[in-house]
Amino acid sequence: MASWQEFERQAPELGEVARRLVEAYRHKVLATLRKDGSPRVSGTETTLKNGELWIGSMGGAVKVLDLRRDPRMAIHVTSRAPEGDDPSSWEGDVKLAGRAVEVTGADLLAALEEPEEGSHLFRIELTEVAWTHVEGDELVIDFWHEGSSPHQLRRH
Repeated sequence: MASWQEFERQAPELGEVARRLVEAYRHKVLATLRKDGSPRVSGTETTLKNGELWIGSMGGAVKVLDLRRDPRMAIHVTSRAPEGDDPSSWEGDVKLAGRAVEVTGADLLAALEEPEEGSHLFRIELTEVAWTHVEGDELVIDFWHEGSSPHQLRRH
């Protein structure tokens, strides 16, 4: 599993785009696995800090129970629809996958400015990142998998 910083080091161009979209859009969609293995989607916010990607949650949230039971997760960062008739003006979407590791300890939480008592904080360890966008009449998917070079797929 890779930290955000490791991902950016392995895929700098994709990392630049992913960072821009992650920071530009406050609300994301988090996918977790329920106890029976079926998917659950929840709204979430992320923070990039100290070379890591973080998600937080209020105490008692079902997504916390999901992540504690099975840390596998995915995050979808959506962007605005393109303006006008040119689909290539769309910024695209970023999808992140990996696992969420709960971080505890008052000193660490205070250092990360997570003061709300009873809240939960998870560090995201990445296994893959994909950016889907449009260039001309092609759908373009730039993707990275942990430990490999970035690749690109084009579809007409």
